Amino acid sequence: MSYAAVLSTEAAFDRYEQVRDRLPGGQFCATPQACRTLEDVAPHVDAFVLDAFGVLNVGATPIPGAVDRIAQLRAMGKRLIVLTNAASDDHAFAVAKFRGLGFDFSADEIVTSRDVCVQNIQADLPKGRWGAVCKASDTLEDIDLDIVAWTADTQPAVDGFLMLSSERIDDALMQALEQALLAQKRPLVCANPDLVAPRETGLSCEPGFFTHALADRTGVVPQFFGKPFGNAFQAVMERLGAVSPDRVAMVGDTLHTDVLGGAAAGMKTVLIEDHGLFSGHDVGAYMRRCGIRPDFVCPTT
Repeated sequence: MSYAAVLSTEAAFDRYEQVRDRLPGGQFCATPQACRTLEDVAPHVDAFVLDAFGVLNVGATPIPGAVDRIAQLRAMGKRLIVLTNAASDDHAFAVAKFRGLGFDFSADEIVTSRDVCVQNIQADLPKGRWGAVCKASDTLEDIDLDIVAWTADTQPAVDGFLMLSSERIDDALMQALEQALLAQKRPLVCANPDLVAPRETGLSCEPGFFTHALADRTGVVPQFFGKPFGNAFQAVMERLGAVSPDRVAMVGDTLHTDVLGGAAAGMKTVLIEDHGLFSGHDVGAYMRRCGIRPDFVCPTT
């Protein structure tokens, strides 16, 4: 059976609904408030937590006006944190990426799902040798574990699997992972729960998509780090300190990760319509189907 490499918005939404029982719950407002940009949301909050893809950038391209909007929010005295489900590269890469896009975020203002995973996996998960599904260029040097790249060709002996990147995932690798997990149940950890990410050419399948597929086919219960799970929002609140969650706006382009996760953490939520998962679609119809509703809806950042 072939594993998909590209999903449409409809297929991605349906898949999020299919795995809903693996996601946290949340309470949502009755009717989202329509706004023009985040400038309209600013009076309601003291801090913004910003998704990257679909909010700040699409692939390697900054969203028009986003750099100026972030500068405006900073000038208004708002606290800013980027919370991105990005696990393919280390923290230094993320900092350099946003600076290359024109943003002025400091290293302390960026939290990646890889950061969250590394912090937790080293402290709480079983010791042993880990097999990483990762980019070919990933040195894994920021992960203080006995860890090695795991590919369909090499298949080193490991005690658990860590899903970091979908760059090298193909049918052969997925079939090898499936067979390995069926032969011996062991931890399956995903450091990027996203099913898809918006890029210049469409929606790419991300580690979360493949991790859920492995869980379906093997019965292994995966552990996720990143949005919408509480570990990601706990990391953000540790950065924000005394700011109350209800004075924080989680801004994203997806209902099942950004909005659901922010609501579960007690934050206000903002959905950006025009640049991410729901670009070109009637997001209201999707809200009605799943019951996940943000506090605010903006066309753009």
